[in-house]
Amino acid sequence: MKVVVMGAGVIGVTTAYYLAKQGAEVVVIDRQTGPGLETSYANAGQLSYGMTSPWAAPGIPMKAVKWMFMKRRPLFIWPLISPTMWKWCVQMVGNCNEESYRINKGRMVRVSSYSRDVMPDLIAETGVEYDGRAQGTLQLFRTAKQMKGSKADQDILAEYGSPYEVLERDACIGVEPALAEVRNKFVGGLRLTADRTGDCRMFTIALTEKCIEMGVEFQYGQAIKSIAVEDGKIAGVDTEIAGRITGDAYVCAMGSYAVNVLNPIGIKLPVYPVKGYSVTLPVTDDAFAPQSTIMDETHKVAITRLGDRIRVAGQAEIAGYSNRLGPHATDTVKHVIGDLFPKGGDISRAEGWTGLRPMTPDGTPVLGPTQYDNLFLNTGHGTLGWTMACGSSRAVADVVLGKTPEISMEGLTAARYAR
Repeated sequence: MKVVVMGAGVIGVTTAYYLAKQGAEVVVIDRQTGPGLETSYANAGQLSYGMTSPWAAPGIPMKAVKWMFMKRRPLFIWPLISPTMWKWCVQMVGNCNEESYRINKGRMVRVSSYSRDVMPDLIAETGVEYDGRAQGTLQLFRTAKQMKGSKADQDILAEYGSPYEVLERDACIGVEPALAEVRNKFVGGLRLTADRTGDCRMFTIALTEKCIEMGVEFQYGQAIKSIAVEDGKIAGVDTEIAGRITGDAYVCAMGSYAVNVLNPIGIKLPVYPVKGYSVTLPVTDDAFAPQSTIMDETHKVAITRLGDRIRVAGQAEIAGYSNRLGPHATDTVKHVIGDLFPKGGDISRAEGWTGLRPMTPDGTPVLGPTQYDNLFLNTGHGTLGWTMACGSSRAVADVVLGKTPEISMEGLTAARYAR
């Protein structure tokens, strides 16, 4: 079987790997000049198995209002004249209730837990290097109220079997010694011991090389104009340069841009681009730098150690398909790294980046079959594409090849939006 994969980010490349591993002939097409050059390029670096949860949660609408008045607020909403944007926002608010949260959380954990379980096998099989670490995530609380409020998260973690530790201030410093320099700025933390870290783009590039060795063909610089439909099936993918690229089956792994090619053929997905920011800076002194990932609960900013670099990522900006990196766009993430690890890295050498996270209003990715027998989806992972990449891609590859996935696809497919 020949399979055309649309998208060469971490989702598309891992899909290609699992397809090729099972004997498929695979062609990957992407508009960029190489793999992992969009949302996979400089994300937070977290493999957040313990922090897998939808943004749409009880109490979020009220929190969002408060965030809008913070000096370094984690959320920006630009008042665009966009029915699509406002419809997505309304749908998200509609999921901010206990029942929806538990349903959506369960679906997301199913994918991320599977990804956690299968990723080590992929690493062992391929030997890819990606500055990986397995030292967990420390959710850092600056106030006693935040510490107390984490009890609800602890209950959910326990329900889904995600290991965690509740740490007082000194115990946090035991895990992240550099925090001793700022011990007066936090009261405690919640450590998610199963979480890992690593450079998503480094992983994507290394896995691409393994895919090429397996016979996968990568065609870059191929902007997709449309998906061609003939006699109720996908007949090919029309590109600006190569023309029509054909196969027996097709997988759309285009992140936020998936809707642009799916809407015209009648597949209406509520996937919206939510902009995020990051900076990457060199470590100047290991003794004063983070060792794994710290999540600042106040600013919703993640600080992750990637080899001899520090990645600081956060913020959510709802502003359409804007990739603009303004002069003050990274002020919040720079503030957090300077506040918590002032001696750890050289902020003057920080490289800024922005990317578009493909978010669904319920937080769950959209995987598997569509109304067309030979078209499949692997998109809508939001901030968890790196976390869910191996699990979602292995499951989708099985579906494409007519096999039964090792996890249930109930609630993960586009069918949940049919109503």
